[in-house]
Amino acid sequence: MTTRTPSTTRPRPEVDAALGLLGAGRADWERAPAGQPAVRLRDAGLRFGQRELWGGLSLDVAPGEFLAVLGPNGSGKTSLLKVLLGLQALSAGTVSVCGRTPRRGSNTVGYVPQQKSFDPDLPLRGRDLVRLGLDGHRWGAAWPSRAARGRVADVINAVGATAYADAPVGLLSGGEQQRLRIAQALLGDPAVLLCDEPLLSLDLRHQQAVSALIDARRRLAGTAVVFVTHEVNPVLPLVDRVLYLVGGRWAVGTPQEVMTTERLSDLYGTDVDVLRVRGRIVVVGHPDSPHAEPGEHHHHHHPGDRDPGHHEFPGAGGSC
Repeated sequence: MTTRTPSTTRPRPEVDAALGLLGAGRADWERAPAGQPAVRLRDAGLRFGQRELWGGLSLDVAPGEFLAVLGPNGSGKTSLLKVLLGLQALSAGTVSVCGRTPRRGSNTVGYVPQQKSFDPDLPLRGRDLVRLGLDGHRWGAAWPSRAARGRVADVINAVGATAYADAPVGLLSGGEQQRLRIAQALLGDPAVLLCDEPLLSLDLRHQQAVSALIDARRRLAGTAVVFVTHEVNPVLPLVDRVLYLVGGRWAVGTPQEVMTTERLSDLYGTDVDVLRVRGRIVVVGHPDSPHAEPGEHHHHHHPGDRDPGHHEFPGAGGSC
């Protein structure tokens, strides 16, 4: 299947005012070495014991491309992000991010985790959460410099979170918390943005706003986006290509190429119907995954479910 040129669709109106700050300080597309993809996998495989999550995976993600990663629970979506974060070694093949081997704490990658609630009594303000993107990997407490405080304030403003930046994070809504997590991920001016179910538990309005922020960043700064999700419809207008993982098998291509009855039936090894209703894609008949990824608790997949066992990596962020 062929690679489509990354989309240049204009963002939603609610994020137009933030575009200047969402763009990187460096020139557009100066993220990976000239002519090199932001992410490259060659004959990559991941196995735990006798179980292969996926194998023979060869994939390039271009600067500025929006790649959605789909599949049932236990298919290896979250594990793929761990590989790109340098937290999980491949069982076979090679991987590079901006031409380098992924490593823990790399400033090349920004990470947006699944939305999860904070304790209402947690003594942590919104801007403190964002600042962890600068120094959350260091031991002890450090007083931020004026420049650091300015960077934090700028990125909070860029995602439209200034009004509640000084409120306790535990008292904020899920959508407000996700805006702050996006700000944290963008603080280091990343070349690659990894998103692990970032729309989970958000209502439609907040799903659209969060998706638009991520889309604006990748278009303005040439940031490649790898977006793990169970539900492609909220980001369907933004997606350039889909990587679909099922039971050790995979398919990659545009949504029109991958999200078809014939292609998904072949992947699942059983009859699957793909319906298109009012611009939405509905997949009917695929079985639940019988396994969970290592470190996860098994549960059945229903619309809105997530891969459990997720992790936050507040130190991730940076550029090639």
